[in-house]
Amino acid sequence: MIPVAANPLAQSLAAQLQIAQNLVSHYNYWVVIVLMMVGFHILIARGNLIRKIVGLNVFQTSVFMLYISLGKISGGTPPILAGGVGHGETDAHGAAEGAHQAAEVLYSNPLPHVLILTAIVVGIATTSVGLALAVRIREAYGTIEEEEINAIEAEAGA
Repeated sequence: MIPVAANPLAQSLAAQLQIAQNLVSHYNYWVVIVLMMVGFHILIARGNLIRKIVGLNVFQTSVFMLYISLGKISGGTPPILAGGVGHGETDAHGAAEGAHQAAEVLYSNPLPHVLILTAIVVGIATTSVGLALAVRIREAYGTIEEEEINAIEAEAGA
């Protein structure tokens, strides 16, 4: 039997297997990239204002997923201290022991999740303002198609 180091075909197959494992293990980033591209395409390729808002929401969702994926720590627990630490414990020995136990545990960072929760609220507010503007534009121009609105503005300006 020929060793793997001496066989170029075996080396190539091993490298391809490593690439495939890396792609599969980071599937969440591939989902983010696809959603980002789809949202951006809808945003720039469509003339309908409602479709532009939907594309913006898809793009925002991909950014939310990216930050949540980056904030996840494998094997991490929620940052909730147990054993009375931080809950009014007055015993110095018990507090020191609880702090030592807390130092041994791997905690997930809650900051990305909190920021994304805030971004979701801002995204909903932005969407509602965009939809309200689309309704007002429809009332004023009779359409929500960008090309038609530009044509009406060109006629009014001429």
